[in-house]
Amino acid sequence: MASIQKERNEIPALPPGERVKSFAEVALGFDADTARAEAARCLNCKTAPCKGGCPVGVSIPEFLAKLKDGDFTEAGKIVKATNNLPSVCGRVCPQENQCEKLCVRARAGGAVAIGACERFVGDYMLKNAPPAKKVKPIGKRAAVIGSGPAGLTAAAELANAGVSVTVFEAFHRPGGVLVYGIPEFRLPKSLVKAEIDALTARGVAVECNAVAGRTVTIDELKAEYDAIFIGTGAGLPVFLNIEGENLNGVYSANEYLTRVNLMDAYKPSSATPVRRGKRVAVIGAGNVAMDAARTAVRMGAEKVTVIYRRGREEMPARAEEIRHAEEEGVVFELLCAPLKMTGENGSVTGLKCVRMRLTEPDATGRKTPVPVANSDFTIDADVVIVALGTAPNPLLTDAYPAIAATKKGTLIVDANMRTSDPKIYAGGDAVTGAATVILAMGAGRTAGRAILESFKKTVCL
Repeated sequence: MASIQKERNEIPALPPGERVKSFAEVALGFDADTARAEAARCLNCKTAPCKGGCPVGVSIPEFLAKLKDGDFTEAGKIVKATNNLPSVCGRVCPQENQCEKLCVRARAGGAVAIGACERFVGDYMLKNAPPAKKVKPIGKRAAVIGSGPAGLTAAAELANAGVSVTVFEAFHRPGGVLVYGIPEFRLPKSLVKAEIDALTARGVAVECNAVAGRTVTIDELKAEYDAIFIGTGAGLPVFLNIEGENLNGVYSANEYLTRVNLMDAYKPSSATPVRRGKRVAVIGAGNVAMDAARTAVRMGAEKVTVIYRRGREEMPARAEEIRHAEEEGVVFELLCAPLKMTGENGSVTGLKCVRMRLTEPDATGRKTPVPVANSDFTIDADVVIVALGTAPNPLLTDAYPAIAATKKGTLIVDANMRTSDPKIYAGGDAVTGAATVILAMGAGRTAGRAILESFKKTVCL
C-alpha cells in the first residue's frame, strides 16, 4: 500500500456531458485501494471529535482503522453497529457539516472523506455480508408507520432485539423519501431495495398501500401491537401563495420528484407523466431544489434556472450538489425573488421576479433580503417547480387527534421520542420538520431503544 498522503482523495464522478443524458449515478465512489488510502489519512485522535459530529454515533476512527488494514467485513460490522443504512448515508448525508467538519485533518490537506469511506464499506457489506443470524423472539410486537430512514432504522433496532415488526407504507413501494424524494443519480434505488431486503430477511414484514389513519386506524394498531413508531416524514409541500401558482405546469418539488422517481414519469409510457418543460424555473436553493433542477435537465430541458432570494453563501444546498448542478448547465439567479407567475390558456409561461439586496446583519448575524426598486423582470418558463420545503401531512393527526402536535403540525415528543400517547413514539421529519436522512435515522434509533426499554419494564412488572 502506498505511503500515507496528506491531501484528501476526491470522489470520481461521471463527466457532465455524459451524466446529463441518463439517470445513472453521478458520484462513482472509491475503489478498494483509494478507500484504504483515504482511511489511512485518519490520525486516530484520542478524543475522536468526528464521532461527536455523527448523529448516530458511528465509531469512525475504529472503522477507518479496519478499512485501512483491508478488513472490510470488520469495518462494516463497526459501522452497522450504529448505522443501519451506511450505503445510503455515505451518499446523501451532509458529512461536510457533521463528522468531516470536526475532523482534525480539515486544517491541512482536507478532512478525511469519511462519507466516501462509509459508502465503500456499506456497499461492500451489501454484497458480502453473511446472512443475518436468527434472533430469539421476545414476544413483543411493534408497528412502524412509514418506511423512510426513521422508520427503517427503528424497525432494524427492534428486529435485532427479537421484536416482531410490521412496517406500514402508504406508497406502493417502500423506502419513503429515499425512493420518492432523492433521484436515482444521487441514490440508486437498487441500494435502497437491498437495504430493505436485508430487513425483511430478518423477519420484518412490510405492508405497502397501507395509509395509517385511513386503511388502518391507530386504534386498530394499538389493539394489535405493543408499541407504535410514527415515521411518516414531511410530505406536505410549502407554496408561495402568489398569483398564478395554480397554472398548469407549476409543480411542488415534492410532486415533481415523486412522479419522476417513484412513478417513472421519465418514461413515455408512464401512467403519471410530468410536463417536460424546455425552460424550467426552480424556486429555492436547498438540496431538493438542486435535485429538481438536475432532474429537469435529464428530462430534456434546454434551460433550467434556479431562483433564490439570497446570495450564494446563504444557499442551504450541499456545495457538491451546487457544483454538480452548475457543471450540468443549471443557471443561478441569486438575490432574486418571485412576484407572480404569468400564463396563457391556463398554462404557465413565465415567472415575474424582482431583484433583491441584503441588509446589514441583524442581532443574530443574519442579513435580510429586501426588494430593489424598479428592478422587476420576467424569466420565461413553461414549467415552474416550487422547492421551498415541506411540512408534515396532517392526515394522521386529523385521524387521531389524541397525539399532541405543534401549530406547524410536527408531533411533540419527549427525549425518548415518546408522544403524548405512551404507546406511540415518533421521529424524523414528522417531529423536526424537513431535515436530513441521518438525523431521521438518529431519531429512529433513539425511539427503537426507548421502546425496547419500555418492553423490559413491562416484563419486570
